[in-house]
Amino acid sequence: MESCKILWQRIPERLRCQTSFSDFWEAYNFIYQQTGQHQKVGKESGQTNHMERWNNTIRQWMGRLTRKTLSFSKSDFYNELVIRLFIVRYNLSKSAST
Repeated sequence: MESCKILWQRIPERLRCQTSFSDFWEAYNFIYQQTGQHQKVGKESGQTNHMERWNNTIRQWMGRLTRKTLSFSKSDFYNELVIRLFIVRYNLSKSAST
């Protein structure tokens, strides 16, 4: 619960008021009761597909996020750096292909 609170506080105010969607997992209740812009939806609604796809892409491309890999880093600094680099490169590749 504490980590959820910390995560919520790190989200910029301007983004907290955006419409958001989640499934019916109980852990979301604490966070989303604070906003009126949240909707709980089932997977069949399609509202969470883009986030599920993004999470899958990261898991497939970012082996270092798996503890049992040789490229795992205990340093938050380097993990964040590699994730940021991945996001930039991913966005550039998508913009080049359109």
